Amino acid sequence: MANNHEKVNQTSERSEFSNEEAKQTNNKVEEVERRPRNRFIPIWLRLLLVVLLLVASLVAGAMIGYGVIGDGSPGDVFKKETWVKITDIVKKEKK
Repeated sequence: MANNHEKVNQTSERSEFSNEEAKQTNNKVEEVERRPRNRFIPIWLRLLLVVLLLVASLVAGAMIGYGVIGDGSPGDVFKKETWVKITDIVKKEKK
């Protein structure tokens, strides 16, 4: 009988010890997570980069579409007359 009681006591001590260890490790993890993160690139700069990349891809796509796929020159994308001509074609086809 003594052996059974010793086993029960040992297992209960182990579970208490493991619970204490778990609490200590949880506290360490929480302390690590609470530190503010030093970012190499700030969030506002990331957003600005995303917007700039979107604009650059739009311009590059218009130049490739008009200059390479179409019959025009890629530099003509930046001229107002080109966009007036394109809008006139689109409006004419809608009617």
